[in-house]
Amino acid sequence: MRGATVPPGTVTPSPAEGAMPVHRLEVPRPNVLPFKIGAFQVYGPEAYADFPHRHTFYEIVHVTAGSGTHVVERERHPLAPPHLGVVAPGQVHHWEGVSGLEGTVILFTEHFLLDHLADRELLRRLAERPWLRLEGAAQEWAAALVGELQEEFRRGAEGFATVLRALLHILVVRAARSAGPPAREEGPPAREAGPGARPAGVAAEFVRLLAGGDPARWSVRACADALGVSAGYLAEAVKAATGRTPGQLIREARVGEAKRLLACTDLTVRQVAARTGVGDPAYFCRFFRRETGISPGEFRRGVPV
Repeated sequence: MRGATVPPGTVTPSPAEGAMPVHRLEVPRPNVLPFKIGAFQVYGPEAYADFPHRHTFYEIVHVTAGSGTHVVERERHPLAPPHLGVVAPGQVHHWEGVSGLEGTVILFTEHFLLDHLADRELLRRLAERPWLRLEGAAQEWAAALVGELQEEFRRGAEGFATVLRALLHILVVRAARSAGPPAREEGPPAREAGPGARPAGVAAEFVRLLAGGDPARWSVRACADALGVSAGYLAEAVKAATGRTPGQLIREARVGEAKRLLACTDLTVRQVAARTGVGDPAYFCRFFRRETGISPGEFRRGVPV
């Protein structure tokens, strides 16, 4: 994701009033490995921030002790360590009532996955059910792999980047196995989009674009242009891979973003409409009601959807 990293000490511009902060991964120089790992205590309170926010990078948390709640996309996950959790770029999360938190935080951008591009799909699946309870053998291999990642990163010996990617790949694959199979059979591993790309790869890249939370991308034409394919081919590829149209998935992304903003910020309905790419607040209210069955105000007041 463009702009996923920043130099250390970069002052992130304050979000507009009521908007959600976006955290970027700090790396010393553009050519430095976009990967970090350390204990919660090393990162400090930012590692368990109590306000809703997004990342431009992936975050894997290995929680070994503590109490409290991790909230991901408004779903609450009480701590009962050991856990392994995955937060994908664009997801909204925060921590509540944390006490005695111990464990390890692993941060990396999508660029870091260049040796194992198919891991993006596994991480997406894990992020959809982000709190994996570790028991028995799973507890042992998770602790061992996280420990090896920490040691390899600390030493920085020759070839350490390749070793880090290999260890992370094993961690992601084993976590996906422990989480169980997806609800429906997945297609072939995702590939970069562009002319000649397979439908499954185009569909995976389309879903990733929507997950970025940028309403400027929430049109079939904009997504097709970004992926280097025609709108017609995008529609065919997404329909073949997901059984749904790009328009349906775009509406779902728009509604999901609106729900996050209504639930996690103090933005007015007019501001929420603008930030989800709808210039007319009245149309936004009609759209939201049509998609959810209730008005934005009712949703904010906690009326069940």
